[in-house]
Amino acid sequence: MNPEALERLLTEVQKGALPVKAAIGQLRTLPYENLGFASVDHHRSLRQGFPEVIFCEGKTLVQIRAIAKALLKHHRPLLATRATRQVAMLIKRLDRRAVYHDEARIVSIRDPKRRLQGHILVMTAGTSDIPVAEEARVTAEVMGSRVETLYDVGVAGIHRLLERQNRLMQARVVVVAAGMDGVLPSVVGGLVPCPVVAVPTSRGYGASFGGLAALLTMLNSCAAGVGVMNIDNGFGAGCLAHRINVLGQAEM
Repeated sequence: MNPEALERLLTEVQKGALPVKAAIGQLRTLPYENLGFASVDHHRSLRQGFPEVIFCEGKTLVQIRAIAKALLKHHRPLLATRATRQVAMLIKRLDRRAVYHDEARIVSIRDPKRRLQGHILVMTAGTSDIPVAEEARVTAEVMGSRVETLYDVGVAGIHRLLERQNRLMQARVVVVAAGMDGVLPSVVGGLVPCPVVAVPTSRGYGASFGGLAALLTMLNSCAAGVGVMNIDNGFGAGCLAHRINVLGQAEM
């Protein structure tokens, strides 16, 4: 919104011609910042509780820098996903508080005032699934959720999971990343009372078809309360788990 339009809106509120709630409704759908190659949505945090996230894959360094600079003028925290070390260095030059999470391939700038809430448990079937799980963990933490991890507890050694079942019962949401046959989310879904966010990973031999086998297994889960993300979509899992985790909380 340009200064003139904002001034008109505030003047209407001041005069009593526009109710405060109506003004807030307009603010939730304000225009974006047009960079030519990108339309930066500065009001996403107002609508959804978190600013727009930069998906770096397929973007040039020039484009990423311009988007990050535009976001940082108005927002903290910041997330840039599928980022390289080169992208991390670029963003760090804009804000030295930027941190690169190597396994997650995320650049983050946290809001130090944001208090971590609730309890998300992020799990993996195997060690090879950790990068996807870490993308979910970092995403949920930067958005404001308290996250714990439980890695390498797949069904090939189910006793590793069963002896830690008390940790599953403490979580408000469980994120499960699994490749190969993708069975673990269904097992977890049959053990816990909370929502389970399943993330198929592309880890596996030829017949896993790059994660398609795990995806179909998770979609056909016989356990209730299991929702399935796209293949390797740790960010989507972290975002959804956070939103579920903070439902009913006073602040997002």
